[in-house]
This record gives sequence, C-alpha cells and structure tokens, in this order.
Amino acid sequence: MSILLIAEHNNKEVKSFTYNAITAASLIDQDVHALVIGSNCEGVAQTIAKSPLVKKVLHVDNQKYENDVAENITPVVVKNSESYDFITCSANTFGKNLMPRVAALLDTSQVSDIIKVISNDTFLRPIYAGNAFATVKSTDKKKCITIRPTSFEPAENEGGSAEIVKLDGGEEFASTKFVKREEVKSDRPELGTARVVISGGRGMGSGDNFKLITAIADKLNAAIGASRAAVDAGYITNDHQVGQTGKVVVPDLYIAVGISGAIQHLAGMKESKIIVAINKDGEAPIFSVADYGLEADLFEALPQFLEELNKLNTIQK
Repeated sequence: MSILLIAEHNNKEVKSFTYNAITAASLIDQDVHALVIGSNCEGVAQTIAKSPLVKKVLHVDNQKYENDVAENITPVVVKNSESYDFITCSANTFGKNLMPRVAALLDTSQVSDIIKVISNDTFLRPIYAGNAFATVKSTDKKKCITIRPTSFEPAENEGGSAEIVKLDGGEEFASTKFVKREEVKSDRPELGTARVVISGGRGMGSGDNFKLITAIADKLNAAIGASRAAVDAGYITNDHQVGQTGKVVVPDLYIAVGISGAIQHLAGMKESKIIVAINKDGEAPIFSVADYGLEADLFEALPQFLEELNKLNTIQK
C-alpha cells in the first residue's frame, strides 16, 4: 500500500504547496511516491527527490505536457495509478481541475479539501463555507484525495535521495489544445503563501482607494487580497479574491479593511494566526473572528497606520 502524489510545478520550480501536500500524504501512508509530469522538467524531479518524505519520484517528460492541461495529464495519472491505493494532490486550482477527472475515470468517489488525516481512510474536511466540519470515511479500494495545503506544514525539501524512475506518457487529448497563458507578474509575495496579507472590501469605495492598502503592503512586504464584493465592483482583479470562491489563506497576520465579513469571505481567511479588522460598523461580522478590531473610518485609520509604519521604517521579510 503506497500513495501517489501529483506534484505541481512550472517545469522549472516546484510550487510551494506541493510540499504541504507531501506532509499530508505522509500522514496517510509513509510510502509517498511523487508523480512529476511536464516538459524539460528533470530539475523538478531532482528537487522533489530531495524531500526526505518522498520515497520515489515517477518522471514523465514530453513536450505535450509543457502546459498543465488537465485533459492531457489525466490519462497519465490514471495509467500510473494502478499499483496505488491513494492518489492525492493539492486542493487548489490545479487539483480541482485535475482530480475530479481522475476520480471519474477510476470510478471512485473523491474526498475533497481535507484539513486533517484521522486515519488512512478517514479525514476531516470543512463544509458550509467552513462553518461546520465533516468526518468522512472512504470505503473505496482506491481513494482520490485533494488536500487543503494551508492546513499542513510544508515538508522538508533537503536531505532526501529518492529514486527517480522515468516513464512514458500517454496519448495527447486531441479535442483540447492549449492556446495561451496570461499571468500577472508581481514582486509581492504570492497571496496563497504570504506571511502577511492585507485585504480590502467594498468599503474601499473605489479601485483608486486601494492605493492606501498598497502603500501599507509595501511597508509590510504583504500580499494584497480582496473580498468578492470588491472584485465584483471592479475595484481589483479577481486573482486577489480571498474566500470560498477565491483563495484560502492562512498567514501569520491578516488585516481586513472595509470588509463586513460575509461567511464566504471568512471561509478563506478565518484560520489566519492573527486577524486585524478595521471597519466603521461596530456590528460587522468580521469582528467576531478578529483578534484585534478597530471601529474607525478606514480613510482616517490607514493614513495613520502608514505614518506609524514610516516611523518604524521596518519591512518584514
């Protein structure tokens, strides 16, 4: 009995959430094998092989896997999963696109977004936008599991020397073709992995007012997030959205500015270590999860906050 972990990468570097998923996978079964599918990604396979928790790396390298098109990757996963009882990956955009296809072809029920491993067939996962938790036991012989990476500590990435086995791929899915990729380039920390996140909501009033948040984020080396209301209003692009239909974040510090605290938003940030809320409505639900709350007009509070940060002249790395 062993577990197959589908590694996420960009053909050059391992995505950080893969190491969180490795930790979770090792709690299910200690015989963790990582599947690396890509193009000219030998360096990725070698990097993952250095993680002490990984016992073997399966490496499939072909030009047709240069872009992580789920329709092309799925047959490779299914083909190489025959000898495994568990198939896992992160419950992010990559995993949510891939794993349901794998589970359907294997005719098994997927266990999604687990946050705790109780045993190798029983898991804890959030439901109802994180307002309740379900303990799920799977009786399927082969289990497909997606892992909420922010609920697990990242595995060590040095000290291991796993065997790397090169494998052949499968047929390309002719009905689906990769067209292009549009990525937002930023010097800021990635929203999903940042230690500090400052988010704005509808209370910001306009996209131009997000410059107040940007100035503070620069001082704190923070990622910038937003509520769905702010995104829907056009204040900021949807890659900044935090919440049930956005990204789930668990930073050391989360600052919510002008965010009322709808349950959909809370589902994406309430596990943050420290939550600070700034809102002029003292009855706003965000205060129910905040460790520190400031009932104030954000247009007065943020300039004062920035002034104090300028006095400290400290950027957190």
